[in-house]
Amino acid sequence: MERRSGFGDKVVRLAICANPLHNYRLLSPFTKWISMNSKHQVHNLIILDESGSMESIKKAIIQGFNEIVQTVKGVEQQFPEQEHFISLVSFNGLGRKTHLWRQAVASLEHLTAATYRPDAITPLFDALGSSLSRLSAELLDAGNYHVLVTVFTDGEENASVEYNGQLIKKMVEDLKARRWTFTYIGTDHDVDKMALSLSITNVMKFEKTGAGLKDVFAKESSARYAFSN
Repeated sequence: MERRSGFGDKVVRLAICANPLHNYRLLSPFTKWISMNSKHQVHNLIILDESGSMESIKKAIIQGFNEIVQTVKGVEQQFPEQEHFISLVSFNGLGRKTHLWRQAVASLEHLTAATYRPDAITPLFDALGSSLSRLSAELLDAGNYHVLVTVFTDGEENASVEYNGQLIKKMVEDLKARRWTFTYIGTDHDVDKMALSLSITNVMKFEKTGAGLKDVFAKESSARYAFSN
């Protein structure tokens, strides 16, 4: 199976079998720290719900994501020993969109109404599983890095066919032991219960209003600065 790496036309070839857990174990990173003279890489992976129920807050979501981009740029400027990259994957029942993949913050394009178009249902587990597997594979030989994974959704999983909750929980637990940090941001469902079922302990809840989203994105930005400090 071939997957685009996000760097020009380079193609990453991965051996994929029918068992997702087997694939994940093959791709799990076993890395070590490298020279302290190298920059510390921080990979910011954002998994964004693009299902139909997000339509009512579409404008605020676009604005909020673009504010996250500015936050990450600010963090990199404040901490020059760090090198930040952003990956953005949105998902709904029509498929997954890779808007950005391991892009340096200096060259990022903003999310727009043309590229973020909410529709259909919520295959959250498939979006998480595929994104975690891909990034862990590409960081297989990386040394000095951390990964910040942020899940942003307004509803529970209801459509995945490739991954289930138990598999995602196992992936999250394994990756947390390898310098991956997970945050679950949600509304309109039992956010704490859903996050806990995936072994995610960093949780933010928001009201589905402009003010509610502004508040949660401000908290999210503060958390990114706190992590880097």
